[in-house]
Amino acid sequence: MNPVLTIDLNAICANWRSLDQASRAECGAVVKANAYGLGAAQVARALATEGARKFFVVLASEAAALRPHLPENAEIWVFSGYMPGDAADFKASGARPLLNSPAQLAAFRKDFPDAPYGLDIDSGMARLGFEPAALASLAFASPPLRPALLTSHLACADTPGHAMNATQLASFSLLTAAMPMVPKSLAASAGIALGAAFHFDVLRPGIALYTGDFAGGTLPVQAELPIIQTRQLLPGQPVGYGAIWAASRPSRIATLAGGYADGVFRSLKGLNLYCGRTPCPVVGRISMDLIGVDITDLGEIPDSLTLIGPQQSPGDIAALAGTISYEVLTALGARYNRVYRGAKG
Repeated sequence: MNPVLTIDLNAICANWRSLDQASRAECGAVVKANAYGLGAAQVARALATEGARKFFVVLASEAAALRPHLPENAEIWVFSGYMPGDAADFKASGARPLLNSPAQLAAFRKDFPDAPYGLDIDSGMARLGFEPAALASLAFASPPLRPALLTSHLACADTPGHAMNATQLASFSLLTAAMPMVPKSLAASAGIALGAAFHFDVLRPGIALYTGDFAGGTLPVQAELPIIQTRQLLPGQPVGYGAIWAASRPSRIATLAGGYADGVFRSLKGLNLYCGRTPCPVVGRISMDLIGVDITDLGEIPDSLTLIGPQQSPGDIAALAGTISYEVLTALGARYNRVYRGAKG
């Protein structure tokens, strides 16, 4: 029996709707990395039904795979721009690259002279995007530029008081001032929370849709790991690799189908799984495929235990592992049976 990942599409749509209604900007949706592991086709189709019309991926191949699941008037934007070998995928998908350099701009306009595109601008993150001098040189481009979107990305949006946020806001505003009629997009999930000054024309929520980590948001994901076997341990008996844990009392230990191949990181310390509201501590070393869990205090043996759900969010697990909720979600691997709830999918 596989672990089960249940995705509530109606909750994802409700999260999107809340963000859309809270801003004057158009709300798009980031569905890269298979919608953060939740299923890009199902998630994007549901969001399109809700009203989303701008979708963001990283690779042209993602755009080509996504296109059959979206209405014709939905736009797919590609963060990596236009790279060698991408032509067939752009032709198949009609996607729009967010071009990152003069070389990408020249190549795309040569191969697709009449196709829409956007420009990504480096406002200070030093990752992707036109640098100020390269952007300024485009004023003399022939034929004249007609981008359909101008974007940039905030480096420190998850730290609201960080000085870099104001610096990048000022930089993006200045660098795009010469194209006042072109729609602009600066804010992803954390940037949306910084306020209306960062919203511009298009919002790009990703993780906020999939964890509900904002005021009024809803967690749309539940992960369950099945119990394969249970055993009784006497005091002093160890569990798992390295014998790093031993029972301090007569204990009932459940062995679960799941491990670091399923996104339950070996580095996690102090992790509980849950049976309803009752926490059940992980014991011993987390292995690739199996986890030992102490269920001594349960009255009955359940079929499975909850890893992610109302009792424990991706952010809670991330805090135990010293990482972020993005990594927790995208690490939930292919062995999960993904079950979708909600008629909109």
